[in-house]
Amino acid sequence: MRRYVVGYTATENGRDAVNLAVALARSQQASLDLVMVQSPDSPYAGTYPPSDRGYERILAEQLDQWLAEGLSLVPYDVTAKAHVFQAESTAEGLIEAAREFSAAVIVVGAARSSLLRRFSIGSVASALLHAADVPVALAPKGYRRQELITRLTCGIGTRPGADDVLQAAVGAASWRSLPLRLVSLVALDPDNPEAVRAAEANMAERFAAAAAQLPGKVTRTVAPGKTIEDAIDGLDWDEGELMIIGSSRLARNNRLFLGATANKVLRALPVPMVVVPRNYRSDRTALADTNKDG
Repeated sequence: MRRYVVGYTATENGRDAVNLAVALARSQQASLDLVMVQSPDSPYAGTYPPSDRGYERILAEQLDQWLAEGLSLVPYDVTAKAHVFQAESTAEGLIEAAREFSAAVIVVGAARSSLLRRFSIGSVASALLHAADVPVALAPKGYRRQELITRLTCGIGTRPGADDVLQAAVGAASWRSLPLRLVSLVALDPDNPEAVRAAEANMAERFAAAAAQLPGKVTRTVAPGKTIEDAIDGLDWDEGELMIIGSSRLARNNRLFLGATANKVLRALPVPMVVVPRNYRSDRTALADTNKDG
C-alpha cells in the first residue's frame, strides 16, 4: 500500500493537511503517516523549558496526545499511523520520514497569514518546496473536504519540465479514472492574438500526448489574462479539484524548487496544489503510478 506523510501540527493548519491527505488517500488507496517533528524550530519546542525536570517525558506525552487528536480526524476507512521524528528542522524531519517510509507525497497545510488569498507559504512549506525529492501537496487555508478528488488540473508551461509534470498528471488521472484538464499557465494579453495562438499551439501538442493515453478524459484550455493571477481567477474550479504543477527549471534533478510562476499560481489558487519535482519519474511515486497492482 502506498504511504503519504502528513506534516501534522495541533493547529487548524494541521487539520487542513489531514483533510487533504484523507482525500488523497481515498483517491489513491494509500495509508497515512502523521508526523510531528521535534526540532528547534518546532512551534512546540518552547512548551517546556529543558531546565524542567522530566520535561522530555512531559513533552513526549503531549506530542502523543496531539497525534492522537490528529488520528481522530482520520475516518475509519483510511489507515493511519502516528510518529514523532527528531530533526534539526520540521522540513528536514518530514523529508526524512518520507524517505524512511518510501512515501509518495508529503502533505502540509498552507500558512494562515493570508487574508485575501487562500494560500500563503510558511517557513516549513517553503523549505519543503526547495528541498523535497517527492511531490509536496499543499492544503488551502480552511480546507475541510475529505471526499474523493473529482478532477485534476495540470498546469502546462512552455519551458522544459512540462512533459514531466504532464506525465505525472496523466498517471494520476489514469490510476483513479479521473478527468484531466490541461491549463496554460502563460500570462497572456487577450489583446495579443499572436501570444494566444502560440499558447494554443503549445497546448495542442501537450493535449494530443495526454489524450492518446486517456481517450475521452482530457480537456484543455488557454486562460488569457494580463497576469497569472487573472488567468487563474478566470477559470472554473470543482469543489473536489486538485491542481498539479511542475517545479521550476532551476531545480536540481528530482528536487523541488518553487519558481515565480508557481508562486503566482499558489497565491491565487482556491484548491489544493501538488508540486512535482523536476525530472520526476512516473515509477518513483504513486502520484503518477499507473501500475494498479499496488
